Amino acid sequence: MNTNILSKVEKPYLKNVPELRPGDTVRVHQKIKEGNKERVQVFEGVVLKVKGSGIRSTFLVRKISFGVGVEKSFPLHSPNIAKIEVKKRAQVRQAYLTYLRDLQGKSARLKEKGFDALAVNVVDEPEEEAKDAEITELSEDQLAEAEAEEVSIEEVEKAEEKQAEAEDKKDEDSEDVDHQVDEIEETEAGIEKAEADQEKEKSTEGENAEKVSEEVAEEK
Repeated sequence: MNTNILSKVEKPYLKNVPELRPGDTVRVHQKIKEGNKERVQVFEGVVLKVKGSGIRSTFLVRKISFGVGVEKSFPLHSPNIAKIEVKKRAQVRQAYLTYLRDLQGKSARLKEKGFDALAVNVVDEPEEEAKDAEITELSEDQLAEAEAEEVSIEEVEKAEEKQAEAEDKKDEDSEDVDHQVDEIEETEAGIEKAEADQEKEKSTEGENAEKVSEEVAEEK
């Protein structure tokens, strides 16, 4: 039970790396950080042993540099390892090639055996493909949401345009009504003025008639 839980915890941190065996000649591309800069350093040598399992796996590589043996241990799934290339594969019978430390020159050479370098070094990246698929699906979802949002925006804009047109029409109708009311009021005012003028004329005529009557009476 604990092993299953540990495997689930380790799984996201496991990298897809070539299967390494003792006797393999490998090129390890290691990331080296120097301040704000990062470079890749290549360490090429023979794998002396592969130890551990899962995320705790390590492998020991030995090379001869200027006549001096140099050994370096690498965590197999370290994020600082950019790439591992298997260049040669040797036929050995031991899991830990400690005897190579005592050999030099031709005697330290291992008997090579044929292997499919492309098949060994080409590693599928299912996690990367899954991430790409997830990103693609996410992009499609976002695109669908954007399209839906765009449609809703268009609908809102159309509704706003219709509402604006209705309000404009309402304003025009209101202006027409106001204009008609103004015309009616002007007409009524004109009628009232005409009636007032007519009454004024009548009163003036009555006054004139009375004056004439008075003058005639005085003459008699």
